[in-house]
Amino acid sequence: MATLSNQGKIDISCWDGTISQHEFHTAASAFAERWNKFNAALPQCSWVARPKSPYLSSTSKESCYGGDDKEGEEELSCSRSQEDDFIDGATMLQNHDDASHHYDFHVVYNASYRVPVLYFRAYCSDGRTLVLDDVEKSIPAISAKLLMLSKWTFITQEDHPYLNCPWYTLHPCGTSEWMKMLFSHEPAVDDGGVAVAKYLVSWFSVAGQVFGLKIPFEMLSSIGN
Repeated sequence: MATLSNQGKIDISCWDGTISQHEFHTAASAFAERWNKFNAALPQCSWVARPKSPYLSSTSKESCYGGDDKEGEEELSCSRSQEDDFIDGATMLQNHDDASHHYDFHVVYNASYRVPVLYFRAYCSDGRTLVLDDVEKSIPAISAKLLMLSKWTFITQEDHPYLNCPWYTLHPCGTSEWMKMLFSHEPAVDDGGVAVAKYLVSWFSVAGQVFGLKIPFEMLSSIGN
């Protein structure tokens, strides 16, 4: 369990890589604020109101146009454009063999593991849900390789905790371990801890890589230690 100072910092010396729900709210607010500030060209992040546990949502659209499917090149052929008033998560659109695949993303706090979890649903333009094999084929090749090799992150399917329907998720069983490792290299460790506000930005810098989503450097550097 994290030890939180009065200044909103995590004491890494006795930290297990998890955060409380209150800390998640703090980190998510910081994430949304900085995402909206430094990703002006992309759709904005917002909260989905829930009586007990709101979750983070954003609205984005990423279009990847056909071409040679070479490792590491998918990002270069992508263009991002702002959607209108979607409220059900970030959306990524990819074109493969003249078929469009859509991805909706939600970031939800998991009370059992005490970490954020990335939920997503994948479907075709006609509404048909993609099976896991098709999902793995549609994500960037380099990300698919990392998923195969990684012992920390893997895709599974379970009911969305608030929508009560099957969504895919990046399983959180290893999240606390790699977050602890990630923060152990923070220079702020020697200055009394790492800002709670940096937690979700740092987490997404890893989790978002599965889908080729990157955190601008300014989002990390703008958060004080």
